[in-house]
Amino acid sequence: MKYGFVLPYGDARTTADLAARAERAGWDGFFVWEATWGVDAWVSLAAAAMTTSTIRLGTMLTPPSRMRPWKLASETATLDNLSGGRVILTVGLGATDTGFAQFGEQTDRKVRAELMDEALDIVTGLWRGQPFAYSGKHYSVEECTFSNPPPPVQRPRIPIWVVGLWPRRKSMDRVLRYDGIIPSSFGADGQARQATPDEVRAMRAFVAERRGVDAPFDIVVEGTTAATGPFDVVREWADAGATWFNEAMWETMDAPDGLEQVTARIDAGPPRVD
Repeated sequence: MKYGFVLPYGDARTTADLAARAERAGWDGFFVWEATWGVDAWVSLAAAAMTTSTIRLGTMLTPPSRMRPWKLASETATLDNLSGGRVILTVGLGATDTGFAQFGEQTDRKVRAELMDEALDIVTGLWRGQPFAYSGKHYSVEECTFSNPPPPVQRPRIPIWVVGLWPRRKSMDRVLRYDGIIPSSFGADGQARQATPDEVRAMRAFVAERRGVDAPFDIVVEGTTAATGPFDVVREWADAGATWFNEAMWETMDAPDGLEQVTARIDAGPPRVD
């Protein structure tokens, strides 16, 4: 089991400072959320790369439907080089109540899924280098030899974690093409939620049976733990097959002392059960 911390809010300097503290405290990953309008995730992660040397850095999560794929490929490859190969790209459809409609972004679920699939085709294609061309329903790319950037440090590519909605076959088939899953399902209210441990077990079995690739694959869950434990919930996730537990203190976003709470939890270190 590896342990990440998801920063619920903070500017680039705060991100850099807290990522360094997280590395010193023994966390394995440090993640930021990608706002429609707000503090830029990739600028913040670049700042974090300059204050750290080993901790993994990434988003939690990036909605490709509102990104230019070539810009996303540039940002991730640049950061992977800057950090010495420490980037993780996490993708999903995103939460539309975070400004999608207000800024004219696509809100239709089916269209956002199409955009995500094409965007990932382009991002991974550009990471591999030129010549590259692409023709899809939403995007087209012609071969270009102008000012090609260095490829990512990581091979065969920067790891991509994808939200997988259980038991939706199309969503799970998408997961099989990449490097990890954010396990989700539908709650009784019809809204997407984090999968249960039993659902994670079923998803792990599905992936193991069908992926057919001898390469690492991550199952990434999130939650909140007290600094002093007990960490029974983390052990339950580990027993279900999760490979990452990400501490996510979203409730601190509206708390007057939220940043102090976040800093204290980072300094206390990860909820290790291994």
